[in-house]
Amino acid sequence: MPPPVTDASAQTGPVVASAMVSATAPARIGEPRTNAGDALVCPGCGAVVDVAAGEGAAICVYCATPGVVSRPRGHSVEPALITPFVVGREEALAAAKHWQRSRSIFAQSSIKQAPIEKMRGVYVPAWLYSCVARSTYTARIGEHYTVTETYTTTVNGKRVTRTRQVQKTEWRSLAGEHAQYVNDVIVTASKGVPNAELERVEPFDLRGLRRYDAAAVVGWLMEEASVAKDAGTLLAREETMAHTQKTLSAFMPGDTHSDLAFHTQFERESVDALLVPLWVLAVRYDPKKPALRLLVNGTTKKVGGDTPWSVPKIVAAVVAGLVVVGAVVAWGARHGWFR
Repeated sequence: MPPPVTDASAQTGPVVASAMVSATAPARIGEPRTNAGDALVCPGCGAVVDVAAGEGAAICVYCATPGVVSRPRGHSVEPALITPFVVGREEALAAAKHWQRSRSIFAQSSIKQAPIEKMRGVYVPAWLYSCVARSTYTARIGEHYTVTETYTTTVNGKRVTRTRQVQKTEWRSLAGEHAQYVNDVIVTASKGVPNAELERVEPFDLRGLRRYDAAAVVGWLMEEASVAKDAGTLLAREETMAHTQKTLSAFMPGDTHSDLAFHTQFERESVDALLVPLWVLAVRYDPKKPALRLLVNGTTKKVGGDTPWSVPKIVAAVVAGLVVVGAVVAWGARHGWFR
């Protein structure tokens, strides 16, 4: 378990954020939360991170925006569950460096050269959703069969008759009902980590899932939920609907199907506030563009992050290619290749 995060230091070049910490005093991250504490609010992405009372400006762990301001803690959502870190710092760094080396030579240098060692562990808020998804559906079901077809062709100038096997499909209509219990759907409760980015490093290993205890986050940065429960429930329903469509598609009988349509109702819904472990590094290489964010799943080591292309590198490669082609053409012309 890493030690508490200390002050953010002055940097030159790209701004690299490894934690949301005080710019004036050591941050006592992970101490038991009290109502006297403050929350640091990022003006860039809206993430809200708990710190001890008295902490001031900081650099956002998610988008590397400087000038984070503090506000008194309000009625924040108390986490109900937590999935502890399983992947240690060295394992996370190794996974991130492997991902970094695997990027294309045309990727932004700021990602390929990002100081991975500045990555920090963060307990990110999420919503854990489960429900019974009850669906009615209609579809066309296809059953393949083969027939023997006779045809004529020309062989050595003569007309001959031959046979071949041809596959055909018989279609019929189908309607029915389907019900399934959907559990362990995790969606973001953080404005700093969009749901699409969280999905890149899923699934989380929930075998260590347990009730939240303030002692479990000692030494780690912890963010408050900044996505409301109702909004998180809508996200979870969208994921569940996509999962239901895949399930129904696999459930269809026959050899093939088409025109699948369904209506799903969600019953016995359960939504719990959850903390998931992520190793996070954000690099802001251009103040006019969004930060590049690298995430490592704290239970599986799965890595996710954007890799924008570098336009100068691509242009340089194209120019170099044209120069080589021109040189080859010129050399060939001198040696009579085109006569």
